[in-house]
Amino acid sequence: MAEYNRADLKNDINKNKFEKESNSASNSFFSISSSNKPNKKLKISLSLKLVFFRQLSVILQSGLPLTQGLDLLSENLSNKKFAFCIKDISSQLGTGVELSNAFKQYPKIFDPIVIGLIEAGEAGGILTKVLNRIALLLEAQGKLKSQITAALIYPVILLFLALTVSLALLIFIVPTFEELFQGLGAELPALTQFMLDLSRLVTSINFLIGAPIILFIMFYLFNLFYSSKIGRLFIDSTILKIPLFGDLITKTELASLSDTLSTLIESGLSITESLDKCIIISSNQIIKNTITKTIVLVEGGQLLSYSFGSSNVLPKLFISMVKIGEETGELSFMIEKLSTFYKREVDEAVTVLTKAMEPAVIFVVAGIVGTIVVSLYLPMFSLLDAIG
Repeated sequence: MAEYNRADLKNDINKNKFEKESNSASNSFFSISSSNKPNKKLKISLSLKLVFFRQLSVILQSGLPLTQGLDLLSENLSNKKFAFCIKDISSQLGTGVELSNAFKQYPKIFDPIVIGLIEAGEAGGILTKVLNRIALLLEAQGKLKSQITAALIYPVILLFLALTVSLALLIFIVPTFEELFQGLGAELPALTQFMLDLSRLVTSINFLIGAPIILFIMFYLFNLFYSSKIGRLFIDSTILKIPLFGDLITKTELASLSDTLSTLIESGLSITESLDKCIIISSNQIIKNTITKTIVLVEGGQLLSYSFGSSNVLPKLFISMVKIGEETGELSFMIEKLSTFYKREVDEAVTVLTKAMEPAVIFVVAGIVGTIVVSLYLPMFSLLDAIG
């Protein structure tokens, strides 16, 4: 019996060893096949991209070759899909492909601005410096986006709560008052009658079915209109004219434009190449059109300051600072100072907008809820007057 147990134990050990080797070979094969087929359409977060360029810049500053640096990063990335892409880029560099060309195969990860900066760094032999500039540029872009989000999220949350409370009153509270009013048999004020009709509408099956359909149609029509040239121009120009919010959007666009433009020019790209890549980072069609017109005028021999001012969109301060930079031969430096200035302006604009929105949103919420409550108590006041 003991010999039988020893034999069984030996067979079990050999079997487990074989299974482990098989699983190891299978995992190795899967890893190789996965790394050989990275996702060309992969998208990653801005924060992950920022960390990647920061780490790559530090690795190159330490003297490690680019290929080994990419291999090291790919082994330590938590996002395995992104790690496969970096491993693929490293293998391409080993065959003689330049870093910028390898990055071009992943357009969803590395946008044209990043690729343009990499090309300038390769041409000028300042790749390490350029990688650090890319990290700073991505950090600035991320900060601007977070500031816009922070300025909008508070009023949006309050308006959502106001809508939720209003619907709750119309669905659960108003119908109970309707039964009371019917028992009294009194003539209802117009505001009360409107609220009762609105409550019936909200609690009807037609509203439950029709409201999502109407919202979907409105959303679809808005996207259809915004995707057209005329619609995009109309909406983007209207956004810039909205009090407080339009000023914030304008300053955000100028901060992003000046920051990107100074980075590209300092990295060695020409003014027209830099402006062409700045079009991509803008989210407003009016600003995009201004940059496009500026490129045409600069290619025709006009100064950058004159070209910027021809559209009558950018502030005079911005144009004057660019003109001073051209006259002193410190264009990149002056645009960088503009970037710093408008970043501070964005901070102040966010603070002003937040402070202005708080009382406005509270007033709207109080107005909605207060109107519903008053409409429910108006018949009671009328009834008390009649009894008196």
